[in-house]
Amino acid sequence: MVQGSVEPPDTGPLMIVGLGNPGDKYTHTRHNVGFEIIDALASRWQITLSQNRKFRGLYGEGRSRNRKVVLLKPQTYMNHSGQAVQAVTQWYKYSPESVLVVYDDMDLALGRLRLRLSGSAGGHNGMKSIITHLGSQNFPRLRIGIGAADKTAGRDRAVVAHVLGRITQTERVQFDAVIQLAIEAIETSLGKGVERAMSLFNGITLEADGKPAP
Repeated sequence: MVQGSVEPPDTGPLMIVGLGNPGDKYTHTRHNVGFEIIDALASRWQITLSQNRKFRGLYGEGRSRNRKVVLLKPQTYMNHSGQAVQAVTQWYKYSPESVLVVYDDMDLALGRLRLRLSGSAGGHNGMKSIITHLGSQNFPRLRIGIGAADKTAGRDRAVVAHVLGRITQTERVQFDAVIQLAIEAIETSLGKGVERAMSLFNGITLEADGKPAP
């Protein structure tokens, strides 16, 4: 690793960040779907993720689509994810536009994903932290639908219970299919750019059996 090394300009991201919380307590919760997607990418691309104190996260680098790609799972807990992202971008001198962030979204139904080139945090604390630390909201993001919480027991309590609840056995097939769809969207972003991936994947809905809706 060479400090300050920068890839040639390209249409796709150079760094992919999956958001979540560290520790067994949060494994396979809805809030950690970003971590699951990074793990799946690391396995597919044969990238080893290891603890990096400088970057405050689990980090690895490798190649996909004939270009270098950095993977990151911040270990700062969700609300401070921006600290880890900032550490990596400053080291590599990456612009915010080079970073693709993958995270859960209650405003999207389970079975959906949504790529965007920029935007607000939308109430997501991990994204709030990243926007603050990068000083910009102009970076691509891949939102993974986890469905809305049942708010009959009170909004705040219901939201926490939903996002920190474990993915159920009945949801697992749908989640696994979305994770595979997310991998395809990310690889398309690397090879053909985020806007092309948006046009191909944003309209897809996967049903409970993991198959695309008609």
